[in-house]
Amino acid sequence: MSAKPTSIRTVALILSVFTLIAYHFPVFKYAANNTEGGFNGVLIMGGAAIVMLALNFLVYNLLLYLGRIVGKVILSLTFIGNAIAFYFITTYEVLITDKMMGNVFNTRYSEASAFFSYTALLYVIVLGVIPCIYILTRRIEYGRFKQFLTNSGIALLFALLGAIINMQNFTWVDRHAPKVGSLLMPWSYVVNTVRYHNHVRKTNQKEIKLPDAKIATDEKDVCILIIGESARRDHFSLYGYDRETNPLLKNDSVQTLIAKSAATYTTAGVKAILSHKESKKLYEILPNYLYRTGVDVVWRTNNWGEPPVHIEKYYKIKDIKEQYPESDERYDKILLEGLKHDIATNNKAKQLIVLHTNTSHGPTYFKKYPTEFEVFKPVCTTVEMSKSNREELINAYDNTIVYTDYLIHTVIEKLRGLKNIRSCVVYISDHGESLGENNLYMHGVPMIMAPAEQIEIPFIVWSSDPTLQVKELEEVGQYHIFHSILHFLGIESPIFDEEKNIFK
Repeated sequence: MSAKPTSIRTVALILSVFTLIAYHFPVFKYAANNTEGGFNGVLIMGGAAIVMLALNFLVYNLLLYLGRIVGKVILSLTFIGNAIAFYFITTYEVLITDKMMGNVFNTRYSEASAFFSYTALLYVIVLGVIPCIYILTRRIEYGRFKQFLTNSGIALLFALLGAIINMQNFTWVDRHAPKVGSLLMPWSYVVNTVRYHNHVRKTNQKEIKLPDAKIATDEKDVCILIIGESARRDHFSLYGYDRETNPLLKNDSVQTLIAKSAATYTTAGVKAILSHKESKKLYEILPNYLYRTGVDVVWRTNNWGEPPVHIEKYYKIKDIKEQYPESDERYDKILLEGLKHDIATNNKAKQLIVLHTNTSHGPTYFKKYPTEFEVFKPVCTTVEMSKSNREELINAYDNTIVYTDYLIHTVIEKLRGLKNIRSCVVYISDHGESLGENNLYMHGVPMIMAPAEQIEIPFIVWSSDPTLQVKELEEVGQYHIFHSILHFLGIESPIFDEEKNIFK
């Protein structure tokens, strides 16, 4: 510890200046790229700097004076958080919104660990651990309460001054507030964590039951819904991509539709796929609804982020591995183990099997497929996508689409061998994926500004019934899944929407 205490004003000022300089380059870069420069641009960036500096000083002064040791611990945690958030912003061009915080809280260790790199470690040490050491070891002279109030008052005056400077730029601030707010430290992840949990608490308190449905046909039907992960439509050769990424499906008499996702992240995308209409509320989702109606429902997952699934046959990878110990749990093919057995042992007339895959989720695309599917070479093997060779990154991603092609084809082959069962395969992705276009990577950009790469998705259909044809629809979405599967399985329901049924 230092021999002589440092005044609380000095410590708060040092931390505020460090916060402004160390973590806010993306904010000033964004402002510079979205103003016309000149004096007005200087006003916007100068005013923003004053406001950020003053508000951070105000909060740091408050935490240190009132919290003492607890305040130091809280500040230390925010600096670690700042370092991690700054790494993801600068490396993957992400925006820290409430939706992104939802992704964080729904991420498993296996996914989070894929982002590890020595650069990430360096960010945490230099921009997180070192400031923490300063905070925790510094002896602070807190002064009297009057001095605390004076410091707080001065900070508020400077914040007001910064706001007054930009009064004439209010329309610019209002227009760009969502983007700028998602880049501010530590406010972006603190505020949006609260927003996310408030949203979850309000919408997911209780699932809203749908009107009762009934099975209206007697024939034996099985539908397999394959939920893709991060698959973008323009990298499927079925849709005209100049690389042969669908060598098997092109001979499977599949039907394709032009589709867009309802969101750019997994939890919202999967919810849309399973929901009967667009809503922020949590209505009874497709597997729960069909299970309650008397359909045999099976859920097999190598992913996460789906709404609560209330069925008997819900299997994670560990469950499938226990039943089929010889299977390779590294890849999505494990979801197909015993698929025919599940169908053959089903004694109900109707069956829905959901396969929730993980094949094209970044940044480690090269780990999502067996080596025999590495058709395009060389491939990117770094998680720091912004530093990767873009051609190698696309090679690795395209190999995941080749593997997806194999998975869908294999499901179709398994169904082809079934006797006296009408079958159907529906494949749709939860969202798309950016691969460096406009310096964006992966997904999660808010829909209001999301690029086409993150929302244009594949929608592929196959059926053993040659009379089952797809309507000539200009464009469809994820909400078409619910009603189309109801139609295929012969389920009558008051909430069935013919306009969202893809079948003739």
